[in-house]
Amino acid sequence: MPVESGNSAAARQVKQKRKSHSLSIRRTNSTEQDRPGMQRDMLEGQDSKLPMALRSNLLDLFGQIEREFENLYIENLELRREIESLNERLAGEGQTVDGGDLSKGALKTKASHSTSQLSQKLKTTYKASTSKIVSSFKATTSRAVCQLVKEYVGHRDGIWDLAVTRVQPLVLGTASADHCSMLWSIETGKCLLKYAGHAGSVNSIKFHPTEQMALTASGDQTAHIWRYMVQLPLPQPPADISASLDDDVDFSDKDEADGEADGPSECPTIRVATTTLKSHQGVVIAADWLVGGKQVVTASWDRAANLYDVETSELVHTLTGKQATVTHCCTHPTQRLVVTSSRDTTFRLWDFRDPSIHSVNVFQGHTDTVTSAVFTVGDNVVSGSDDRTVKVWDLKNMRSPIATIRTDSAVNRISVSANQRIIALPHDNRQVRLFDMNGVRLARLPRSNRQGHRRMVCCSAWNEENQACNLFTCGFDRQAIGWNINIPALLQEK
Repeated sequence: MPVESGNSAAARQVKQKRKSHSLSIRRTNSTEQDRPGMQRDMLEGQDSKLPMALRSNLLDLFGQIEREFENLYIENLELRREIESLNERLAGEGQTVDGGDLSKGALKTKASHSTSQLSQKLKTTYKASTSKIVSSFKATTSRAVCQLVKEYVGHRDGIWDLAVTRVQPLVLGTASADHCSMLWSIETGKCLLKYAGHAGSVNSIKFHPTEQMALTASGDQTAHIWRYMVQLPLPQPPADISASLDDDVDFSDKDEADGEADGPSECPTIRVATTTLKSHQGVVIAADWLVGGKQVVTASWDRAANLYDVETSELVHTLTGKQATVTHCCTHPTQRLVVTSSRDTTFRLWDFRDPSIHSVNVFQGHTDTVTSAVFTVGDNVVSGSDDRTVKVWDLKNMRSPIATIRTDSAVNRISVSANQRIIALPHDNRQVRLFDMNGVRLARLPRSNRQGHRRMVCCSAWNEENQACNLFTCGFDRQAIGWNINIPALLQEK
């Protein structure tokens, strides 16, 4: 009698399994074919507002879904049997697969020296990744304490940008789509001055480093420089409106009747600019002072950024290149450096330290519009994008970011605290989150039906001179908010 070989026996066994598998599926299908009729008969005696044809169609669809799940379940059982047989064969050859404790090595073998090396490598990798995860959890255990201090309400439309003066008296400035810019008392929340010289949306506001002058950019294709003089009112005792950080209560959009007010009464208004900068052919989306305050840079949707002389109002240099719409510009606090952001997913670094050479470097690191890129006091640049990421770069080595922060919403105009080196991230989804320069999350500002922003948060700005109210945010809900951010000492040292 001929003896059947091992290979033919194995092939025959696999064939029998497939045959039994197909027979089980057929049995299942034949059984399922009888179910719709039974279910339809049962449904005829039930009360429902759905038409019978629609109900029958739904039953057919649900039956198909159930059959698909049953087929997957049967295939899963077959795979489990094959895995068990494979494990038995490996055990007979002197090898075992141990999945009980990953920390002691993901794979162990008794027959191969190379397999033991692989096991050691997996063990080392697992321990390193585990320690990294644990350290990140430790970093977020001492969380920042965030408290809402003051709300600044008076604009008729969304607020695009805000800034704090660099000289005394310290006031808050806001730029709004209602064609106005306002100066506010930080302590009382009262409007001190209104600038109404623009014919379009005011998209940006920045204050002179040493004088009482403001620089605003507008949709009317111009940037204005105007002087201000304000007198601070007497401070009022603050109200207790603190809330815990973990207040995640969501809410529907409130009625905006409270934002339809005619604005602050008895507020002085300036309507004529000291200097008007005209050279752009599109919306001027942002503007900033260069170090020293003798020159300003503007960014426009006409794909260019311009450098102006403040005293003569003349155009000194046009920063152009193969770039799309410019979305933001920022200057270095101590050096003649400018960074511009663009919709082409890049940001550019312009160097004006040498008057004879105006060099430019293009950096790619995002996959969507770069909404803002800002300098820090050190040698870092922080960029935010619509691709829901924020990246920290080292000016000495810009080949790749030193930290990447991933979020769940597009990031708007970010700001970095000079003293505590904390990044404030305003989001499209009404959230504001705080991170350190290493990308570790510190806090999320409270938002509930009683406080916080009700629309997209457009911008954030730090106030290093006032510990009681050291962070400001603004949004398209027509209000700016002042926050007190208290960082634990342990967290600051880290």
